[in-house]
Amino acid sequence: MAIVTAIATVVSMLAFLGICWWAWSTGRQAANQESAMLPFALPDEATINPSRNPQS
Repeated sequence: MAIVTAIATVVSMLAFLGICWWAWSTGRQAANQESAMLPFALPDEATINPSRNPQS
């Protein structure tokens, strides 16, 4: 049973390291930059529904 646990641990660690390598590879740099800017690309709430702003 210990050998199965060891194999599962090694496979899981290799999968994790592979995902990390893929996520930070230079080919993903443009996609990462675009994703990083998504929160700033959303319109302001005040322009979406100005009737909810009682000060206007």
